[in-house]
Amino acid sequence: MDFVVLPDSPATPAVAEPLTRGPDVRVVHHASGRPWLVGRWADDEFALVTAGPRRLAVLGRSTVDRHRVERALAEARTAGQLDGVARSLPGCFHLVASIDGWTRAQGSLSTARQIFFADVGGVTVAADGPHRLARWADTGRGDDATPAADRDLIALRLLTPAPPWPLSLRPVWSGVSALGVGCRLELGPDGSAREVRWWAPPEPDAPPEEAAGHIRRALLACVGARTRATLSADLSGGLDSTSLCFLADAAGADLVTHHWSPVDRANDDTEWAERAARHLPAARHYITAVQDGPTWYETPATADAGHEEGPLPWARNRAHMRRLLSSVATDGSRCHLLGVGGDELFGVLPTALWSLVRSHPLGSLPRIHRFRALNRWTLTSTVRGLADGASFAAWLRSTADRLTAPAPGPGDALLGWGWEPRMPPWATADAVDAVRRLLRDTAERERPRPHHRDRAQHQTLDIVVQSGSALRQLNAALQDVGVTCEAPFLDDRVVEAALSVRIADRLVSGDFKPVLRRAVRGIVPEEILARRSKGEFSAEAFQGIRRNRGDLLDLCDDLRLSRLGLVDPDALRTALLGPKTQSRQLVPYENTLACESWLRSAAAPAPGTASLAGETP
Repeated sequence: MDFVVLPDSPATPAVAEPLTRGPDVRVVHHASGRPWLVGRWADDEFALVTAGPRRLAVLGRSTVDRHRVERALAEARTAGQLDGVARSLPGCFHLVASIDGWTRAQGSLSTARQIFFADVGGVTVAADGPHRLARWADTGRGDDATPAADRDLIALRLLTPAPPWPLSLRPVWSGVSALGVGCRLELGPDGSAREVRWWAPPEPDAPPEEAAGHIRRALLACVGARTRATLSADLSGGLDSTSLCFLADAAGADLVTHHWSPVDRANDDTEWAERAARHLPAARHYITAVQDGPTWYETPATADAGHEEGPLPWARNRAHMRRLLSSVATDGSRCHLLGVGGDELFGVLPTALWSLVRSHPLGSLPRIHRFRALNRWTLTSTVRGLADGASFAAWLRSTADRLTAPAPGPGDALLGWGWEPRMPPWATADAVDAVRRLLRDTAERERPRPHHRDRAQHQTLDIVVQSGSALRQLNAALQDVGVTCEAPFLDDRVVEAALSVRIADRLVSGDFKPVLRRAVRGIVPEEILARRSKGEFSAEAFQGIRRNRGDLLDLCDDLRLSRLGLVDPDALRTALLGPKTQSRQLVPYENTLACESWLRSAAAPAPGTASLAGETP
């Protein structure tokens, strides 16, 4: 799927004309007759509801109650009064409306479906991806224009583990903006645009039974929205993906499951996947042996190593996913479920302790002591983290001062607003300076507010957005396979329900993901819910780096990142050859290899040319 959203403006037909030249292009019009939606989508990915001259389209995976939406569309006085529709639909989708000359466009809270926008010849145009907009931004020249990428934002993508919010939302393409989390884009009849916040995270105040009921209903509805045709799903053996398989089975899906056998024999995921499969006799189950699958870190050495949005966060196992999706496609699947989002929403973040100590100062002490002992945090870092009261903007600015400091160790309690970002040791001084400048300017000029005043709520939603963005980019990278990866845990209704859980109820001693387990009890068999172990995949990382080290070293001979002055190839080569004793030492390679992989793709601008903003040709 790809599409462009156009305002109901007299200038629109001229802007839209280049879009309609390609084969299989679909066009939906405003009531005025001007082009509104232009792009390519399958019939089962598009629902259109009309009420007189008004129109509302849902693009993606959802279940639309047409009578209810039609009534809401007829009664709305403005595009903003369609918030109720946006809050009611299950699944993952874009919502676009045309009402009385105004156009409303939005994606999902996780940004798994995102809206990008840019000025094209004086008219704001929106789209589900940034690359096409980058060709037109401020030029209106159409598909023949050369897009420009921002060198500083490529440097930002080198950060480990990821750029902090709100910088994480910025596209690498110059002239293109991304819609904020919980925002809608409104396009006026004069071609202008305004970004409006329509959603905020709920307060974490729901009792466990109530919250579990909300999560259960949301999961059933969101998985059910994807069961109209053959559906495939990961069956890793872990609680998240396994729960989705049982939810799909309960919804009557024609289900195909896939399991990657882990490298480490101590990882008992396969045993639990086989147990779950025995409870799903109607599904078709496949297990791929470790020796038959691609290894991690193969992506940078492949010819199709890029895509149009930018560097792919999950580049390390892209070959893995291409193999998987190609396999399930032969069974008729066009939608594949991943358990992404389960850890983010139902696992325990350290910042939950920061939140708990503020709501229950004395009652939280036993939990803090237990958590500190389990994680072997030092007393000094724990006390310092719990006492820290810095604002989000202050924390963001302070990260600029620590970009080249040693990465936090296992004994450090990370209780700040986000993970501590670090530049890799092979980044050049210019790259570090560029990222430091971006962080400071954003903190000082924009004074960004967190998603929520509570650090645990903010960080949970932030990680959800990071995962949704990575999922969106993975689908863009592998769209030629014809199978879309979907993550129901990242759907709006599930995210809202999970964020309503009280902080204290997320930290139940001796219980793994207690709220999720309660939500799926009766759907997932008790035998499966009884699992207490969790798979660990450092063996895959070490195997991948060992087998692909030669290809990775070859990249250093003509490093595109070096042409941009962002990476020292000799330092990267030395690091690749150095000994590694812990899998966390491999993490800094991932974003660097993702950036290099993307710069070698056809979608990226040619390094060393003026197409890179801010670079001297």
